[in-house]
Amino acid sequence: MRRDSLVQLPAVLISEQPHGDARYVMGVDGGATKTLAAVLDLREKALYVGEGGPSNEDAVGAAVAVQELLGAAEQAIARAGIDAGQLGAAVLAIAGTDTDSVARHVRAARTDAWIVVNDVVAAWATATGGGPGVAAIAGTGSNVFGVGGEGAETRTWRAGGWGHRLGDEGSGYWLGVQSIKAALRDREASGPPTALSDAVPASLGEPSIEAVVARVYAEPALTKGEIAKIGIETARLAAHGDAVARELYERGAAELGEQIAAVIRQTGLQGDFPVGLIGSAFKAGPVYVEPLTRAIHECAPDARVGPVEMAPVGGSLLLAARACGNGEAIGAEELSALICDAAPT
Repeated sequence: MRRDSLVQLPAVLISEQPHGDARYVMGVDGGATKTLAAVLDLREKALYVGEGGPSNEDAVGAAVAVQELLGAAEQAIARAGIDAGQLGAAVLAIAGTDTDSVARHVRAARTDAWIVVNDVVAAWATATGGGPGVAAIAGTGSNVFGVGGEGAETRTWRAGGWGHRLGDEGSGYWLGVQSIKAALRDREASGPPTALSDAVPASLGEPSIEAVVARVYAEPALTKGEIAKIGIETARLAAHGDAVARELYERGAAELGEQIAAVIRQTGLQGDFPVGLIGSAFKAGPVYVEPLTRAIHECAPDARVGPVEMAPVGGSLLLAARACGNGEAIGAEELSALICDAAPT
């Protein structure tokens, strides 16, 4: 069986680029529920954003994904008052099991300065500043990516990221599905009682768990995003002591932790390195972060585990700046503050 890395870093994001004088770079974060594009003026330290709908090819198909990506990008470029030719580089980080189809469409519509990567690559840059370490995404879906070594010795590895039908362990969607299942087991008396039985239908505006099941199989069915939002109630109940809800987070942490451990082993990471936690599922707080940290420390006791404050589009911008030789033009903390000020609410 092939055992090469599932995600390769483009050479321009690994090797040191000659210092450039580009003033503008763009980053795009394309996900299953929305797309955010941002143009950064490196000279004036100003940020201009554009928005679009879902751009995960698995959810909406390649044609719609590219339409949303380019639409959000064009909106951000227009708000910056420039044309696309003034961009030193653009990095489009998109969710999905395979980005090749989207990349081909983008290359056909734009120049080689527009680089398409999997969203977990930008997450890694957000979590580590582009250095050795691991990013674990648990938003609507889940994915893990890490980088060890430097230069020619760089080693990359991805685990997870197989989409909601075959994976997404520990994600908001996974937690939502497991919450529905737990409520069903309570309903039929094959599992322990849980407040999820009332909270799940209430979160969807339904009178019963049976009505939720009908919506799961209806046409149109509940979306990934709608199911993922159930996790908000799961987190609330877990924090208030519901044993079933807490067990779901323990199980999600164990499964996601196994993927993080695989990435750490395959990249050869050792000692003190960051493991950044990115995504809405981690808003559950200690009920999720603590068991996941314990799982990670079993294989990497000195790893620094914690939520990442900077929005994922920041990773795309950091990579775009690196790609055009301006990687030192702005720090992660300053960029994070700009994104917080400029991003739509």
